[in-house]
Amino acid sequence: MLRFTLRRLAELALVFLGVTFAIYAAVFALPGDPIASLGGDRPLAPDVAERIRAVYHLNDPLWSQYLRYLGRLLTGDLGTDFHGRSVAERLATRWPVTIRLALTAWVIQVVVGVGLGLLAGLRKNTWIDRSVLVLTILIASVPVFVLAATAQLVFGVRLALLPIAGISDGWPLSYLLPATTLAVYGLAAVARLTRGSVAETMGSDHVRALWARGLSRRRVIGIHVLRNSSIPVLTFLAVDLGFLLGGAVVTEGIFNLPGVGQLLFQSIRSHEGPTVVGIATALIIVFLLSSALVDLLNSLLDPRIRHD
Repeated sequence: MLRFTLRRLAELALVFLGVTFAIYAAVFALPGDPIASLGGDRPLAPDVAERIRAVYHLNDPLWSQYLRYLGRLLTGDLGTDFHGRSVAERLATRWPVTIRLALTAWVIQVVVGVGLGLLAGLRKNTWIDRSVLVLTILIASVPVFVLAATAQLVFGVRLALLPIAGISDGWPLSYLLPATTLAVYGLAAVARLTRGSVAETMGSDHVRALWARGLSRRRVIGIHVLRNSSIPVLTFLAVDLGFLLGGAVVTEGIFNLPGVGQLLFQSIRSHEGPTVVGIATALIIVFLLSSALVDLLNSLLDPRIRHD
């Protein structure tokens, strides 16, 4: 187990370095001069622009800039944007909104997705199973902006049940529509994955042996079937939580939520490279930690899984 842990940490470190360098290089290779745009309609004086570039080391080689960024990152410093604001402090004001949105969407995926998948798996090849299949294919085929606009029109404007934008109504009212929109695509995958895993487990030899021993349906399904079927589902859900945290750019934009996704979109438009890299780094760390957590959950849920 120790060898596996050390190897896993080494793999995560390599992935982190590779991905962050690729993002860093891509962001600072974008066309346009972010320093020149700081002056707006009145261009900056050449000596002022050059002084700002020197402060941010923009004239240094890319590898030198990246190593300097990693050095600051080891102290918890995500950098400073071109207006002198701390990226970490800007993120701190945005994280609560994105975390509430992502966790609400994740809970919807777990409750609805696992519920539909369990129902379809226990009623394999019936009209219920086929209905779940059609429903999940249908909702996964609709573009996110179409689904979001439709939800705003129907539930926000026509029925006036939920707010259509902003967070003035607090949680959960302000988050239900955007979270449902964000959860729909992962929900379809969770339902199909749960259905296949439950159906496979129900037909296994050890489950048939439990039926033969006379165990109650509630005990067989609630303990043995769910536990053995949960490993691939939990693996997907743990990884998907990282995607939910980083994939809310469109949803936060449509519903005008002041979260990390909206900040990322605004920073890309204004060529705020340090902010984009800082946000991407934070999201990468979240994704890698959730990926490592998957291995631990798999070991706890299935004793047959051992890491050498």
